[in-house]
Amino acid sequence: MNVLSNLVPFGGLLEKVFDRVFPNPEDKAKAQLEVLAMQQKGELAELAAITEGDKAQAEVNKVEAASESLFVSGWRPAVGWICAAALFAQYIGAPLVTYIGANAFGWTIPPRMDFSELLTLLFGLLGLGYFRTLDKKNAKP
Repeated sequence: MNVLSNLVPFGGLLEKVFDRVFPNPEDKAKAQLEVLAMQQKGELAELAAITEGDKAQAEVNKVEAASESLFVSGWRPAVGWICAAALFAQYIGAPLVTYIGANAFGWTIPPRMDFSELLTLLFGLLGLGYFRTLDKKNAKP
């Protein structure tokens, strides 16, 4: 039974090592369980570290939002509105003005802007990053 090769990186190699080191099947099974437990503890520790980081960031966000200074509490909404205005201009305003200008006045079509950095910033503000995708993939609410 090749349990480790499916669950642990380099599991096939570990399986061969266990075959040579532990000729007794019971000892081999105990060693495999210990390796799997170590892997699980590592993943749980990583998940706990991510969760603690998220909790700390949420507390910082609460303190920033409660601040009376516009420069402290207003930067997130300002960046959000700037992103929304830029997305509107890029995908609704510019095509509409270009179409009307080219057909009614004979204007030339201006070049399109690269929005990869803006979308990265917007997705970060909205929380649409890789970790949420990973949570959905692993069926976490």
